[in-house]
Amino acid sequence: MRVLIAEHDYAIYTELLRKAAPDIEVLSSGNSAELSKMAAQTSIWLGQPDLLANLLRQGHTPQWLQSTWAGITPLLAPGLNRNYRLTRAVGIFGQVMAEFVLAYMLVHEREVLARLVSQVERKWDDRAGQSLAGRKALIVGTGDIGVRVAEFLLPFGVELYGVASSARTQAPFIEVGSLEDLPRLVGEVDFVINLLPNTAQTHDVYDAKLFAQFKPSALFINVGRGVAVVDADLVQALKEGHLAGAVIDVCRQEPLPQRHPFWTAWGLLLTGHSSAPTSPRAMTQLFVENLKAYAAGEALRGEVDFAKGY
Repeated sequence: MRVLIAEHDYAIYTELLRKAAPDIEVLSSGNSAELSKMAAQTSIWLGQPDLLANLLRQGHTPQWLQSTWAGITPLLAPGLNRNYRLTRAVGIFGQVMAEFVLAYMLVHEREVLARLVSQVERKWDDRAGQSLAGRKALIVGTGDIGVRVAEFLLPFGVELYGVASSARTQAPFIEVGSLEDLPRLVGEVDFVINLLPNTAQTHDVYDAKLFAQFKPSALFINVGRGVAVVDADLVQALKEGHLAGAVIDVCRQEPLPQRHPFWTAWGLLLTGHSSAPTSPRAMTQLFVENLKAYAAGEALRGEVDFAKGY
């Protein structure tokens, strides 16, 4: 069996895969022309969607493609061939994403950034910090990662609410509503955590009308996709005090343009798409498990429904 690796970290993945599955012939390169030649003779691809999308544009098509990202937006671009099986990275981002969300929730409750300002100004800051116990968090997107984030928050006494494509009963959430329930739910919680994928239904969800429903003390954390937020509306909502702050990890354009208003927006912290880096070791383990399932004709973890976009 032959596997093509198209990754910036291709050398690391090549070494890990050869150790994990020595019977596999691994093809990889940092040269785009060489990758194109390899793609023509390889039916199984592993790598990052932006590089693999380039191979699809050149007319190459695998039988199965394993993405090393949770998001697969570049592979859904109009005109690209979809006549193959696609799996996205699942089950490997939950803990790091949960750690990120928890860290900034604690930063907010303990007013860490305000204390830093006080230190810079040489002011003794003895304000009492708050606790997460009894706080309400809304996780918008209750898939694999959303559930893992919820499980991490549970021991801190956080009351958990969710939003999914349709209302459902789902542990460990008190309530999981649909997107139609979002305006009501954001007004009832202290933290709104966006984990929505990039689909036609999730663009511009967070607009001026929705931000006006937030609690003035609430923190918005976007670790889903930048297209879910109307940027100008968020900046204005923060200025008008509709919410207390925002942690923005993902943006419509990355890196963020120098003149973008997020750089100087009041109460907004940029974290440069750092919330959940891919672990090559964990990704290789997931791929090897899926490779065994693929060879056996069994279901693959994280298989994408092209019609849904996830």
